[in-house]
Amino acid sequence: MKTLLSFIFTLALTLPAFAQINQTKEIQTSQKFGDYTVHYNVFNSKSIPAEVAKVYNLTRSKDIALVNISLTKTENGKTSLGLPAKVSVKAVNLMQQVKDLDFMEIKEPEATYYIAKFRHTNEEDIRFEVSVVPEGENKPLTVSFTRKLFTEN
Repeated sequence: MKTLLSFIFTLALTLPAFAQINQTKEIQTSQKFGDYTVHYNVFNSKSIPAEVAKVYNLTRSKDIALVNISLTKTENGKTSLGLPAKVSVKAVNLMQQVKDLDFMEIKEPEATYYIAKFRHTNEEDIRFEVSVVPEGENKPLTVSFTRKLFTEN
């Protein structure tokens, strides 16, 4: 089980643009806020192995993307793995339709991270408005980023 959890966490941090094709510029996947860093990623659900999808009840489909959010903190030169936080994300399309994403919290012994799924059309531009409140803090860390999502590979 731990291997499956580690796979998702590693995938989320190392695949900055799996749901995107033909991107010409570098894609940012994290933003620093003092000691905290918010990590974010969007990728096609088909990239999740069937066994992992089954464990987490995730649907694998070319028109379903997964958003992954995690929070780390660097203190005294050491960076923590994913920390518990309150995470909320709005997905906004070009027609300004807003969808609040429902996140599943995934807890490992050493890390916590958050995954949400949503449907999209081919070549759809989505702006993600992310708010992360670290456990024990009041002030949200906010990130906004846009991705062009594809259903065809």
